[in-house]
Amino acid sequence: MTQTWDPLAYADNGAFVHGLAGGVLEWLAAQAGESILDLGCGDGQLTQRIAATGARVKGVDASPEMVAAARARGVAADQAKAESLPYADGAFDVVFSNAALHWVRDQNAMLAEVRRVLKPGGRFVAETGGHGNIAAIRVALMDVLARHGYAGQEDGVNYYPTPEIYTRSLERHGFRVDRMALIPRPTLLAQSGMSGWLRTFRHGVLESLPEALRETVIEETVALLAPVLCDEDGNWTGDYVRLRFIATA
Repeated sequence: MTQTWDPLAYADNGAFVHGLAGGVLEWLAAQAGESILDLGCGDGQLTQRIAATGARVKGVDASPEMVAAARARGVAADQAKAESLPYADGAFDVVFSNAALHWVRDQNAMLAEVRRVLKPGGRFVAETGGHGNIAAIRVALMDVLARHGYAGQEDGVNYYPTPEIYTRSLERHGFRVDRMALIPRPTLLAQSGMSGWLRTFRHGVLESLPEALRETVIEETVALLAPVLCDEDGNWTGDYVRLRFIATA
């Protein structure tokens, strides 16, 4: 299932993605003059924060809409897939990524490319979805999809590994894992709540359904999740779990 992105909807419903990136930015510890690739830069808001440190930052994203939004912010951004990066061997001191790696289809190809574009001794610093991420949301959505005859539409949308499995993957591609943590991070969603989240982060799944069924799937998924993820005041919390790491090439 291919995920597509609307920068305006993302700005409304996904602002928490860059807003809660303080922890991974601390691990990044960007230095003035370093060449940094922001892999999966999205609309460039986090890229701008990294550039403010004095680092030389390049953004790259698979979504043409997001690349256009990043460029509109003045970010130097290229459109390319993580599995096939348009950069020379050893081009960067650091590859950074926040909330993007779990969307990559071919993890092995991506890791090989990250290793290739890093200088020897360069850092790969990232935060991605970890094992158990949005578990309740996924179970509810899968149940509703199956009920309407579309079982399997949620399969393979994201990759949420355990620290042990991802450590092995990094090591197979020549990285030394210096630090890794699985971090439960319940996340307050935007005012549009679970409906807005589904429209933004499961846009590809919804678009694969007959148009007449999409609103029904949203409404039934929201109803299933309300008792566990919505409080008495109508505030929604996403059951996020993040995997954060530093690895050295």
